[in-house]
Amino acid sequence: MTVEPFRNQPIETFGSEEARREMREALKRVRAEFGRHWPLYIGGEWVDTGERIPSLNPSAPSEVVGTVAKAGKAEAEAALEAAWKAFRTWKDWPQEDRSRLLLKAAALMKRRRRELEATLVHEIGKNWTEASAEVAEAIDFLEYYARQALKYKYPSVEVVPYPGEDNESFYLPLGAGVVIAPWNFPLAIFTGMIAGPVAVGNTVVAKPAEDTPVIAAKAFEIFHEAGFPPGVVNLLPGEGREVGAYLVEHPRTRFINFTGSLEVGLWIHQAASRLAPGQRWIKRVFLELGGKDAILVDETADFDLAAEGILVSAYGFQGQKCSAASRLILTEGAYEPVLERVLERARRLTVGPAEENPDLGPVASKAQEEKILSYMEIGKGEGQLVLGGKRLEGEGYFLAPTVFTEVPPTAKIAQEEIFGPVLSVIRVKDFGEALEVANSTVYGLTGGVYSRKREHLERARREFHVGNLYFNRKITGALVGVQPFGGFNLSGTDTKAGGPDYLLHFLEMKSVAERF
Repeated sequence: MTVEPFRNQPIETFGSEEARREMREALKRVRAEFGRHWPLYIGGEWVDTGERIPSLNPSAPSEVVGTVAKAGKAEAEAALEAAWKAFRTWKDWPQEDRSRLLLKAAALMKRRRRELEATLVHEIGKNWTEASAEVAEAIDFLEYYARQALKYKYPSVEVVPYPGEDNESFYLPLGAGVVIAPWNFPLAIFTGMIAGPVAVGNTVVAKPAEDTPVIAAKAFEIFHEAGFPPGVVNLLPGEGREVGAYLVEHPRTRFINFTGSLEVGLWIHQAASRLAPGQRWIKRVFLELGGKDAILVDETADFDLAAEGILVSAYGFQGQKCSAASRLILTEGAYEPVLERVLERARRLTVGPAEENPDLGPVASKAQEEKILSYMEIGKGEGQLVLGGKRLEGEGYFLAPTVFTEVPPTAKIAQEEIFGPVLSVIRVKDFGEALEVANSTVYGLTGGVYSRKREHLERARREFHVGNLYFNRKITGALVGVQPFGGFNLSGTDTKAGGPDYLLHFLEMKSVAERF
């Protein structure tokens, strides 16, 4: 199989009138299909049920973007059965053939790119560029894993020769697993969590987040059109506490790939560790559980460059990224000049309906809005509110970009993941203390340093304990294949999605020796 080298899909910034026109037309087309219904997808068939899950537009919650069928335990059982049935043959497909299917899906996704971007704008409130970046990442996952999987085709393991024997080792897929995806990257993370295990011969039952089932259904339209055999991928929207929990605890679930909250992730880890009656393996569990990410700025930094990177990292997609900067740690010499620049830029940020392409759209849901507002209230008692801290007018879930200063490192807003447009500013005396504060949470996902001092950068390289560390740039937007993504501590199991080792999580090695 000959394919061109992997290249990241370009992100559209909508600087040209042609791109803006295309996006406006796509937004109208997607709006015209508001209220459309999608069934489940089990064993290659679209299957409806008597119950529906509505997906609301967070910019205008009275608008129903679409509905999907709601699965229960019976549908979960049927999907898992379909996945195991498909595994019998899918595991033996030549790797080249499996990889071609992923590349076909990527090509279809490229053709529907504007539609997918527009769906993200309406369904989860991303502005145009954030939506474009997400679709590009979904395409990247398909393209990258299709190529990476070729490394593991038989025979793929180099072993040491031994006299008088033929020895070989090779990789085998695990079986049928469960993917439970988050609402904040409902196309990119959803696609990547499915594509990785499927690329190397596993089959999947995928449960999208309740807030974002429409974009998941459109991804499955693409998988169906690409020609994935029945049962290789199955779509199962439903409530996490019902179908999600049922699949996690099921004795026939071979692995669980989860991205979401720390609380749910720890429950999954515990539940999956229990041996269910009839279970014949130790389930593999892969978790990505968020962060409390910090940017450190010292007195030698380019303050303007730092302010720009802080703004994008803290307020991109309303701060609803596990990689978002929620702590800003400033040394004495950097405190006043950096804070002044951040506040000046943050005051100019626009907030409004995502369709209008503001800097910040709505947060994801009513529950998300209430959670963030509660942390804003806590912050008023822990630090000094200097910007925002409130809900804005409008039907949608619009929150003001918020900055708290003089925040103690041990404060709740400096320790707990808020997942919103809230930045806690912490003053430290020097770079050594900045590193201590940065490492003082239970998380370890992303972090950043702005400095011109080589000693500080190299010290951070050794001592800043996060899975993804960035120097003199924003701390969000890890690129597939360029910055493998995953965190330390309670940020998860460090699977490094989009990296060269990711597919190994879904394989097991077999060694065979024959003596002559």
